[in-house]
Amino acid sequence: MAILSWLAEQRIQEAMRSGEFANLPGHGKPLELEDLSGVPEELRMSYKIMKNAGLLPEELTLRAECVTLEELLVACHRSGNNDTGERKELETKLSLKRLRLQQLLQERGLEGNAAYADYGDAIGQRLTGIEE
Repeated sequence: MAILSWLAEQRIQEAMRSGEFANLPGHGKPLELEDLSGVPEELRMSYKIMKNAGLLPEELTLRAECVTLEELLVACHRSGNNDTGERKELETKLSLKRLRLQQLLQERGLEGNAAYADYGDAIGQRLTGIEE
């Protein structure tokens, strides 16, 4: 096996010297590595497959929608917007999303799962851009 590794390394070095890697997409940019350490091990493969397919689990979509609604409510308060109808509508939507999220977590047995809670916190931080 050491011979194959050495041969592969030699071919890579030759390709680098001849400039074959120079025009590849992303050349000179850092790699974007996926950190799945916060995802419970039994969920990693399914999350990876769903992500590659462009899908998100409903609970993550709901969390993102809750963050968006919370930001809209904060913006309403900061702007001094006295339109209570709009604010009430946002609050109602937020309450419904939170209830649906809680229901999903209960159905899937994730409500008391510490690993899922940590992952959820990490997702929330990434969505809001706030690091604790």
